[in-house]
Amino acid sequence: MGGKILVVDDDLEILRILQDALRAAGHEVRVCDNGGCVEKELKDFKPDLLLLDVMLPGIDGYTLALKITEDPATRDLPIVVLSGLEPSEGMFQRFPQVAAFFTKPFNPKQLLEAVSKALTPKA
Repeated sequence: MGGKILVVDDDLEILRILQDALRAAGHEVRVCDNGGCVEKELKDFKPDLLLLDVMLPGIDGYTLALKITEDPATRDLPIVVLSGLEPSEGMFQRFPQVAAFFTKPFNPKQLLEAVSKALTPKA
C-alpha cells in the first residue's frame, strides 16, 4: 500500500503525469493547481508527502514550505520540491523536511525513488 500524496503544480500536464505515475505505483493522490488550495487539502486529506512546485499562482512554494514548517501539525511532513528554476534549490536547503529537489524536466523513475525514500519511516 502506498502513501497519501498531495501534488501541487500549476502545469496541468505535469499534474497529469505525476498523478498517473504515483497512482500506478500504488499511492493515493490528490492534486492542487495553485498554492491557495494547499492549506485546505493538508487539513482534509492529511497527506504523507507533499510534491511541491516552486512557482505557483496564489501562494508560492517557498512561502508554503515556510508555513508548513511553522505549523506543528505539518512540520514533519516530507516535501519533494519541483522547479523549473535550478537556482531555487538553495532556498529550500533550510527546510529539514525537504527530502529531495528536482529540476524540471525530471526523470520520473528518479522521482518515484525519491518519493519512496521520503515515505519510508526514519529508523
